[in-house]
Amino acid sequence: QEVYSNLRKQGHKVVGVFTVPDKDGKADPLGEFIPFPPFFCSSHLHCLYITVLLFCFVFSVHARVSRTLIHGDKKAGFTVFWADDGLDTGPILLQRECAVEPNDTVDTLYNRFLFPEGIKAMVESVQLIADGKAPRVAQTEEGASYEGIQKKSNAKVRVDLAQPAEAIHNWIRGHDKVPGAWTVIDGQSVTLYGSSMLGGSAPAGQPLEMEGASQPGLVTKNGLVLYGTDGKPLLVKNLQFEDGKMIAASKYFSSGESSSVELTDDEKKMAEEIKNIWKGILSNVPAVEDTTDFFKSGAASMDVVRLVEEVKQKCAGVQLQTEDVYMATTFQDFIQMFVRKLRGEDQEEELVIDYATKEVNNMTVKMPYQCFINGKFEDAENGKSYGTINPTDGSTICKVSYASVGDVDRAVAAAKEAFDNGPWGRMNPRDRGSLLYKLADLMEEHQEELATIESIDSGAVYTLALKTHVGMSIQTFRYFAGWCDKIQGKTIPINQARPNRNLTFTKKEPLGVCAIVIPWNYPLMMLAWKSAACLAAGNTLVLKPAQVTPLTALKFAELSVKAGIPKGVINILPGSGGMVGQRLSDHPDIRKLGFTGSTPIGKQIMKSCAVSNLKKVSLELGGKSPLIIFSDCDMDKAVRMGMSSVYFNKGENCIAAGRLFVEESIHDEYISRVVEEIKKMKIGDPLDRSTDHGPQNHKAHLDKLLEYCEVGVKEGATLVYGGRQVDRPGFFMEPTVFTEVEDHMFIAKEESFGPVMVVSKFKDGDVEGVLHRANDTEYGLASGVFTRDINKAMYVSERLEAGTVFVNTYNKTDVASPFGGFKQSGFGKDLGE
Repeated sequence: QEVYSNLRKQGHKVVGVFTVPDKDGKADPLGEFIPFPPFFCSSHLHCLYITVLLFCFVFSVHARVSRTLIHGDKKAGFTVFWADDGLDTGPILLQRECAVEPNDTVDTLYNRFLFPEGIKAMVESVQLIADGKAPRVAQTEEGASYEGIQKKSNAKVRVDLAQPAEAIHNWIRGHDKVPGAWTVIDGQSVTLYGSSMLGGSAPAGQPLEMEGASQPGLVTKNGLVLYGTDGKPLLVKNLQFEDGKMIAASKYFSSGESSSVELTDDEKKMAEEIKNIWKGILSNVPAVEDTTDFFKSGAASMDVVRLVEEVKQKCAGVQLQTEDVYMATTFQDFIQMFVRKLRGEDQEEELVIDYATKEVNNMTVKMPYQCFINGKFEDAENGKSYGTINPTDGSTICKVSYASVGDVDRAVAAAKEAFDNGPWGRMNPRDRGSLLYKLADLMEEHQEELATIESIDSGAVYTLALKTHVGMSIQTFRYFAGWCDKIQGKTIPINQARPNRNLTFTKKEPLGVCAIVIPWNYPLMMLAWKSAACLAAGNTLVLKPAQVTPLTALKFAELSVKAGIPKGVINILPGSGGMVGQRLSDHPDIRKLGFTGSTPIGKQIMKSCAVSNLKKVSLELGGKSPLIIFSDCDMDKAVRMGMSSVYFNKGENCIAAGRLFVEESIHDEYISRVVEEIKKMKIGDPLDRSTDHGPQNHKAHLDKLLEYCEVGVKEGATLVYGGRQVDRPGFFMEPTVFTEVEDHMFIAKEESFGPVMVVSKFKDGDVEGVLHRANDTEYGLASGVFTRDINKAMYVSERLEAGTVFVNTYNKTDVASPFGGFKQSGFGKDLGE
């Protein structure tokens, strides 16, 4: 009707209308709306010819895609034919093909590729004909006929359950939704719809005997699980009985138990309006009663679409789908279903989470511990798990799922589906921003719990975890939520090619599926720095937290569901870098990988990303950040900030000052003041509000730091303070100070990533000499200078080779300021526009 009206408004004359014969007393809706013009006019042969082409294309696609899926083909496609004298197809004019995804159906394949590409192909075909360049590839008589397809497509076909799971899945999805694949359950024929392969083990459920199956099925909260002869599971979403009634497979044992809802006065008025819509569609029915069955009254699939659209037009906001009509075929059932949707009672089941709980910090913390894939928490495919350790006392907090390569593939597939076909990709950017704001609000609401989890999992002092680890994470999501609707392209003036005038404009588009691999020093903050921007731009993601600190990332996943982030947009996989991280680097469906970690691992990631599919990479890697302290500095501030530059977050800080250069005339006083302040620091339980210095993140790291100090002593550096493990349970290390460090020494060149101050003196006034020494490193993440001389500060900051230069301060990062390094500290920026 819209097409007809628009054509008339634009001044076109409609000369022919194709319709279908009346059926069961019901006329084609076009017959009631359009005053039929002459059926055919010889002056419009070209239009009729295109119609024949389109008919051939649509008919061929649906019939042959079904066969493609049934046979488990890895590629699908379509053909545009020349018309012949009858209804068979003539020679081939044009063909296109695409890959078939593991869980594609006829509908998803059609909507994802065949329909949009088919329209383009029709336009291309017409242009080829108009240009006289259209090929004619001859077919055999058998290949050109629809007769074989029509014979095979007349009736529903029984599925053989005594075969491997993938073959069963292919058979069901290939016949979904017409004509349908059926089997026998409890003595009656039941048609199966909506099949997908299950990764890993099936959820718990109630057994259901299946005739001809190798083992009983399972009715679970997600649907009916069937098993192939190879023991692998597949999931069936919907079931249809012989009387035409369709139900969710998960409701098989309870389909008749739902109680009816009492309608309010407003809902009764809506029910009357919907009854009028039913009357308009079922024009052959004298009156619509509660027991009137939509399909038994002569309705067809076209009427289902009309019913859904008209009801949605009357009642905006109700998310009605065509399958809802098949599941509520009588008017009474339809109204009950509609009212439940109106009230929000039809929402998906609440997220099921198996928590690890702990009474700590005067609260009960609830920690998810499973992989988070496609909006659900689930065990790793291989069933493996590992213990995550509290560095304060070495105890196990809980067991965490240990993701496998198969889990990575499922997570990437979920993220790709969410990007390609889910609501995230179609969402208005401002609405996307609203969801990120909501997520930030939920993080703030749970900030004490998040900070407590961060403390026990990473050893961060609680007050720092609350302010920085969690506080800056919240700020990051709010900052990038504001960018969602401000990502814009440019209009570019270009040379005019006479006589045409040309205009060029650019668009910025999301990349697709992104992988994020984060370190263990700031588990939640690193997640926020990388994922907030990624999501704001409209991408979907698969994130691997550090193996030793997975818990705040999994808690974040829970909050993302509560915020309304659609399933598949965020996926979290705890596990090893060698397995999960490597597979993310190699995966062909990932378009960008963001990594924070060591330089050697960054190089391996970059190599894998290049070899696999040349995916984009951003790397924030190692550092040996120099801090230059001149004699004209504010000594109090230089001591305070210098200590912070080294001991902040127990020294587990990517921009930590790895080497301090102190001017000779103030060197001894500076060291004396630092040692005096260290002695005042309280080392202890990170949850104690008075603690200044908590445990190192994990045992292996503590051992590495102790070895680092031993090497420093052996090479001749002076150990002024610390260098030992604290005599108490847990992974505590004394704040350490080395002086007399020469440029050739190991500790002068290599990053400790711990509470180790490495100090070298330089001659008074030797600005060029200290700059040369400061830049004599392969790293360039951060740097700093302390001086009261603004000219000296600007001169030195311009010549320091680092991504960030701090002047008379340190560790001052902000969400609005870009952050990243030079040289072997990586490339690409976090934060900022």
